[in-house]
Amino acid sequence: MAYVDDVLEVVRKKDADEPEFVQTVTEILDSLRPLIEKDEEKYRSHALLERLVEPEKIIGFRIPWEDDEGKIHVNRGWKIQYSSAIGPYKGGIRFSPEVTLGTLKFLAFEQTFKNSLTGLPIGGGKGGSDFDPQGKSDRELMRFCQSFMTGLYHYIGANMDCPAGDLGCGGTEIGYMFGQYKRLINTYESGVLSGKPVASGGIVGRDTATGYGAVYFMEKLLADKGCKIEGMKFALSGFGNVAWGVAKKLVELGGKVVALSGPDGYVHIPDGMTADQVDYMLEMRASRRNKVKDFADKYGVYFAANEKPWGRVKADAYVPCATQNDISMKEAMRITSEGTCKFLIEVANMPTTPDGIEVLKKAGITVAPYKAVNAGGVAVSAMEMSQNAEKGVWTLEKVDKKLRDIMTNIYDSIVAAAEKYGKSGDLIAGANLAAAEKVLKAMEEQGVC
Repeated sequence: MAYVDDVLEVVRKKDADEPEFVQTVTEILDSLRPLIEKDEEKYRSHALLERLVEPEKIIGFRIPWEDDEGKIHVNRGWKIQYSSAIGPYKGGIRFSPEVTLGTLKFLAFEQTFKNSLTGLPIGGGKGGSDFDPQGKSDRELMRFCQSFMTGLYHYIGANMDCPAGDLGCGGTEIGYMFGQYKRLINTYESGVLSGKPVASGGIVGRDTATGYGAVYFMEKLLADKGCKIEGMKFALSGFGNVAWGVAKKLVELGGKVVALSGPDGYVHIPDGMTADQVDYMLEMRASRRNKVKDFADKYGVYFAANEKPWGRVKADAYVPCATQNDISMKEAMRITSEGTCKFLIEVANMPTTPDGIEVLKKAGITVAPYKAVNAGGVAVSAMEMSQNAEKGVWTLEKVDKKLRDIMTNIYDSIVAAAEKYGKSGDLIAGANLAAAEKVLKAMEEQGVC
């Protein structure tokens, strides 16, 4: 298809130094071909794809902060306001030394589609810094977060851009940023950030939302395949907040979580994690050591240094919950050779490379796409925005029911979109098509802007 190919050629030239962004744009636009070909001239004449692959705004700023020894450090901060076609910009703030402008563009582009799938009126955005929170004291975190917000506050607001937390940025960091925001604008505008501590206007259930939402999606998928969580074995990557939420709900439903991983390697728990072991994940995260070996030392389980669990631990489903491109073609081939895996449930953003996905799909492994699976976090963030706008308090029961309903609807919508466009059974294509229909329609309705 000439139009899609023309746009992809431009992206590959203009953004060649941002490989993750090029990767995700290529994957999504390729899957949109059945939608675009229905009226290619309309999409071309409105330059819809050219506009879709360009963020509306990119904001950069410096972040000076002082450590406990009195030394001044300077980090870089960015805010990508990608698309407001269906609502105010919404997406997490990521703190990691690996954060680059290209990383945030990829995440913001993906966030646009993820947010569309929720059915809620929220656009796509992302923010972050190359700051490393590991090993920092609470005072250092506070000073950094205050400086970050000082650079950011001009560009956000409840009806403009409502950031949330992400990797390296949890409730503590959001709380510090919210305090600084109030101080700067002299107004209690609680809807400006989500993921806040509950006492500061946060919503109950946000800490588990991404993980629980992933499991609710998983339940619906497994039921369609004649399976259920009880008794199944799951291997996870990561041990942070998202992996904790996934593990907590899986164990509650009778699943066996047999592996966790970190930057230093993975642990194998053959009989599955206990509830106490799931709770210990919170201590591991709070320690800021970022070492999964701590789990092996405490519970006496097997630890494999500098390795990943994919294809090395027998499991019915692999559930990457850590970072992008964690499963390459090499890991995918190992998974298919091991032979027990039937499902890859992507919870992290873009955890599998395109060639890895092709290997898994050819082997008959069902791949559940991350932009659908991990949408529970942003869905509950949007609920927090509603709660703040109402100046009320939502109950955990209300939040959890709405989360389950949203994740069920997401699954149904991507299955329907895949069938509508001749991609039946391809959940990745279905997710992209279902999300893009809404975003592109809104862009067309609002004219050239």
